[in-house]
Amino acid sequence: MSDGAALAGPDGALRCPWALSTADYVTYHDEEWGRPVHGDDALFERLSLEAFQSGLSWITILRRRPGFRAAFADFEIAKVAAFTDDDRERLLADAGIIRNRAKIDATLANARVLADWAPGELDELIWSHAPIPGPAPKTLADIPAITPASTTLSKALKKRGLRFVGPTTAYALMQACGLVDDHLDACVARSAL
Repeated sequence: MSDGAALAGPDGALRCPWALSTADYVTYHDEEWGRPVHGDDALFERLSLEAFQSGLSWITILRRRPGFRAAFADFEIAKVAAFTDDDRERLLADAGIIRNRAKIDATLANARVLADWAPGELDELIWSHAPIPGPAPKTLADIPAITPASTTLSKALKKRGLRFVGPTTAYALMQACGLVDDHLDACVARSAL
């Protein structure tokens, strides 16, 4: 049983313990999580997927990500903003995604809001909330679920009309997109960033 410290993976390298339960997690952890993500469409995808993850395990979303990308036009904001009621019904029947009405409606509404923003505005808003890096966490217990920065980001997104963007979702977005580096101090991925 882990105390939350980095553990040896299948190749012997130390990793964050959450990353070792499946091969999908190892790849995601090593190649994506915590690496900087820029671009409005890319950030819209991450924001949407983090909202869909709420109440579920991330592996559920990760394994359905190809289905989400197909269903939501690769998360191109302009295309999703143009979705019709027929598209909404198609999404509600799509077994390749999470068929949660509130989350689907929030994703469509968020795309419509973001379609009115200037190019780069979502990227600028999100990255303006990147905190000053602190010390590397030693164990999972050192990693919060919510921070003052994620609370502020959540409020800023909600003020601009976005939905399903609470402080926990905002912090998960910050972790996934590299605004914070929560790879453990001994983790091989921390040194690779």
